[in-house]
Amino acid sequence: MTTEPHPADAPDLSVVVPADAGPEALRASAASVLEQTLRHSEAVLVDPGRDSATTRACADLAARHPRRVRHVTAARGADPRDTGADHARGTWVTFLGPGERLQKDAGRNLLAAALDTGADLVAGTWTRLPAPGEKLPRGAEQAEPAWQRPLHTRTRTVGSLTDAPGLVVHDSLVTGFCVRRSLLDPEARPAVRHEEAPPVGDLLFGVRAALAARTVTLIPNTITTHRAAPDPAADAPARITAAARAARLLARHGHPGLAAARERALLTDHVLPCAAALLSMDREERARTADQVAPLLAGHLGADALAPLDPVARACLRLLADGDADGARDAAYALANPGTVVSPVVAHAGRVHWRPGTEAAPSTEAAPGADPLDVTELGLQYRPFARLDLLNTVTRATRSQGRLLLVGRIVLPAHALPGRPEVTATLVLTCRDQPARTLTLPVDDIRYAKDALVWRACADLTRLLGARGVGDRVWDPALRVTAGGETLTTPLFAEPETVKPAGALRARPRLGRLTGDTWQPYVTAHHRLAVCLLARRRPARLAEKLLHYATHFRPARALRRRLAAVAARRKRLAGQAVKARVYRTLLLRLPVRKGQVVYEAHMGKQYGDSPRAIHEEAMARGLPLRPVWSYAEKPDGFPADARLVRRWSWPYLVALARAQYWVDNQGFPHALDKPRHTTYLQTWHGSAYKRMGFDEARVKTQNDPQRRRLQRAVDRFDHFLIRAPHDADTLGRAYRLDPDKLLPTGYPRNDRLVAAREQHAPRPPLAEALGVPDDRTVVLYAPTFRGGPGHKDAELPLDVRRFAEEFGSTHVLLVRSHYMERAALPATAPGTVHDVSGHHDVSELLALADVLVTDYSSIMFDYALLDRPLIHFAPDLDAYTADRGSYFDLRERAGGPVVDTQDALHEVLAHLDEADPHWKAARARFAEEFGAYDTGGAAAAVVDTLFAAHTPRRRPKPCPASRRRPAERSGT
Repeated sequence: MTTEPHPADAPDLSVVVPADAGPEALRASAASVLEQTLRHSEAVLVDPGRDSATTRACADLAARHPRRVRHVTAARGADPRDTGADHARGTWVTFLGPGERLQKDAGRNLLAAALDTGADLVAGTWTRLPAPGEKLPRGAEQAEPAWQRPLHTRTRTVGSLTDAPGLVVHDSLVTGFCVRRSLLDPEARPAVRHEEAPPVGDLLFGVRAALAARTVTLIPNTITTHRAAPDPAADAPARITAAARAARLLARHGHPGLAAARERALLTDHVLPCAAALLSMDREERARTADQVAPLLAGHLGADALAPLDPVARACLRLLADGDADGARDAAYALANPGTVVSPVVAHAGRVHWRPGTEAAPSTEAAPGADPLDVTELGLQYRPFARLDLLNTVTRATRSQGRLLLVGRIVLPAHALPGRPEVTATLVLTCRDQPARTLTLPVDDIRYAKDALVWRACADLTRLLGARGVGDRVWDPALRVTAGGETLTTPLFAEPETVKPAGALRARPRLGRLTGDTWQPYVTAHHRLAVCLLARRRPARLAEKLLHYATHFRPARALRRRLAAVAARRKRLAGQAVKARVYRTLLLRLPVRKGQVVYEAHMGKQYGDSPRAIHEEAMARGLPLRPVWSYAEKPDGFPADARLVRRWSWPYLVALARAQYWVDNQGFPHALDKPRHTTYLQTWHGSAYKRMGFDEARVKTQNDPQRRRLQRAVDRFDHFLIRAPHDADTLGRAYRLDPDKLLPTGYPRNDRLVAAREQHAPRPPLAEALGVPDDRTVVLYAPTFRGGPGHKDAELPLDVRRFAEEFGSTHVLLVRSHYMERAALPATAPGTVHDVSGHHDVSELLALADVLVTDYSSIMFDYALLDRPLIHFAPDLDAYTADRGSYFDLRERAGGPVVDTQDALHEVLAHLDEADPHWKAARARFAEEFGAYDTGGAAAAVVDTLFAAHTPRRRPKPCPASRRRPAERSGT
């Protein structure tokens, strides 16, 4: 409970609350001010005098809290916010919009930051109410802009807006900030005022305040909540106008870069959401919105503003600016459903255009944004008919003789079906809750039209759709089209105004009409046609009410809660924490199973690396071992001569507890202790360029329990493979390993590479499997992992599409993203680019590659053994090493050129034959320094050492003199 300030005390913070949203919203905003933990704060209620109920609410609040609430009446024509600011007594002033509320500690956090830093403006974060149908993150009750959190990661003070561009590039300062009252004085120069009428004035006020402030402090605390949900279509005209004026304002104050960024943000923050809103409008409203927005976009769609956008987004904006409401709606559907072809794209002069009739535009310009309707980057011209996701629009839906009559139109690009082969189609209905249940109905007619396939189907749902009535009430139709030996299935895009005439159709569920009596076509939230079984007649409605009562009255609710509790308990019992406890307390007591070896590579994601080489060597010798391989998700590609167990499953835990040997290249789960009877071989997965283990800055900043957990995990190792003295100096020291545990055998996975170098073997069978022609140069692109915990999606530094366009006739690009990431590759000409990220064994890819392009990944150390061209493409090398740290300077000791732009990379590749001989000596030094122990016999040496009890005595393979360490060759 807060205490009110003494009447003589001037408040520290004044909160201006315009009373223009009704008495209820006013009371909620005022209550949030009164509940502040900041003692010296006041609410200034500005009454526009238009509503007697609001006036009474203001007067009542002021009477009940005379020391904390002041009632001010705005003069006719005056802005309520400026009126409130003029009457504010606080040193600092903040504003609340209609219905907005201050977070309980907002005032205290704002004031503390202002006093600590002396800034003129302090900004925190804000949240808003969700829009209808908007999905929120789990546990969240309100939404916040995606750009907001990166801006407020920590408390910081900036003297220039270029140090925090998001403040003025986006609509950050619409709420959630306070400003020094002296800046709001009408006599101040410049005076920060609401010069335009709402809502434009509200959007520009924050930009003016930021420009006037000497310094700005950003804090990570939430200040304002309950901001109104956006209405992208209705808000678009005001927001576009405000953003354009804000850009001009920034340019006048000497910030042309921020002005250009504001123009780009206008398109992504406001115009594209407006286009997305067209999907939910009827034809008349859609046309009206396009007519309002189109004139405002003049001058905002320059090439610089459009270049960073997706090609479909560029086309969507251009169509909206042209007033093409239906075209913009279709493009918005493609943005919501990536990959969907919504327009009959055509090829002309080597470029692909959104629709016929745009070929005469300056589309020969390949620069992104030069022609917004140039969509060559999408690579649609390379996709066969079966891989095209074509927009299938329902143009008519009605009831005909008790059946559902559907007429539709499928967009058909010019290249999709050359020669117009015979086409057939069927209508497929899929049960939403049971996808395996489908019903196939014939299509009455399908034929070619200009730029499209038109079709007609009449479905007797009453007779043919034999739903039970329970668990199969919703069905999703799609059209399956076959032409030229290819088949595609496309869902039905529909609008409510098109589907409404279909009305309702009689239903005959197999469990009787008490479960439902009507099939109702409708449009889903994803704008697709579906049919749902409903209860419309009296018997079915009565049965539905009885069923609802039976499942919702008190005993039923209690039963559901109990079942939910049981399900939650079962889930906890199947969780890793419980399994780890059972493993430690019970499974570790199990006896050893002699000869059992548990192998794991990259946490079960692959069957490859050194564990695979060791396994294959042991199997080739016929050793009496019991191999077990773990897999993370699917066992596809794992060996048939081993028992397969899913990672963290009970069989996996039992296998680990009873194993005589553990072999992996990264680390078995840290929570699992090694049994006393087990020998653990850690093969590791690569030599170190970046700092590892206890040398990492991230680990150094961890607390003591976290570092102890890492140390316990590392202490489980009995043997650790190294491939050069460099590994002992880096990995051995970084993980605090006993030198006696280090085995200088080299990596078993690299035996294949040493053999490929010495034997000059032809291309491996993998080349034929991938369809790589003998006359093409194979380039393997394998970047390192750049993310952090939980990071999955990777954005490749290499522009794969550009590479394919320039080198596709002479080179084949193999792209292998890191096993902890996934990367989406663009469509390119067939045979020019292959995604080999899912290939289990990277050694096979290295042996196939004629050139390796990597950054600073440890794969560079392995590939150097082949004595083939190695190129380091590392645009972010300096930033990465500054963040992660490194053990050496790559530019000084690299075995190939280090480039930081794609232009430089292409230049190196184009003249590789001339340049590579100059790198042979450096590459040899690189291989010697980082792979001195990789002699080709690592797998045999490891098997001899690890499985000595199961291996007949044999003479070790001699080390070739060319691969011995200098001290060994000199006899010392």
